[in-house]
Amino acid sequence: MPEYGRYVQKLLQKVKTIPDKEKRSEQVRAVVHAMGILNPQLRDMNDFKHKLWDHVFVISNFELDIEAPFTPPTSESFRIAPNRIGLEDKPLKVNYYGRNIQNMAEALAQRKPGADRDEMVKELAYYMRKQYLIWNKESVSDQTIFTDLSMLTKGRLHVPEGFKMDEVQGEQVRQAYLQSRNGQIRLGGGNRFKKRKKKPQKF
Repeated sequence: MPEYGRYVQKLLQKVKTIPDKEKRSEQVRAVVHAMGILNPQLRDMNDFKHKLWDHVFVISNFELDIEAPFTPPTSESFRIAPNRIGLEDKPLKVNYYGRNIQNMAEALAQRKPGADRDEMVKELAYYMRKQYLIWNKESVSDQTIFTDLSMLTKGRLHVPEGFKMDEVQGEQVRQAYLQSRNGQIRLGGGNRFKKRKKKPQKF
């Protein structure tokens, strides 16, 4: 473990040669204290002392016979393969919406029509609009979002009749910024580039 350095590794190799178990345990406690000083960021972790003692056994190749405050780990526990995560193989219908929106739209389409589903559809439309603006950077009409929502669910999901989305705050800020920039360009870039008048020197 390179974060502890070669000297910690050498110390633990030396400790393994001590014949007395009580003396070995005492020396390892000193090494663990030094490891905590070398890596103070571990103190922000839960059970950081337990983590240090686990690292002691890892560095010593699990060959330390000592009295430890925690159950020593085994080499097999560090070789367990993680559980395989199955990936969805269905292609994305619209890349910039992502798979989560596609799955949410499909889940909503399977719910029974009603007021609750209508409210969730509205929230999903707002979320789709924000995702659209992240990738396309331009303003988008409500009808574009509504059409995409219908397309994602093969026509099974529609927004409530008469529903209109308010402008996304980020879009308002961006449009105001572009308008101010365009105004500065037309006016010659504002006052930032004006030459300062030299003050008359006093003699």
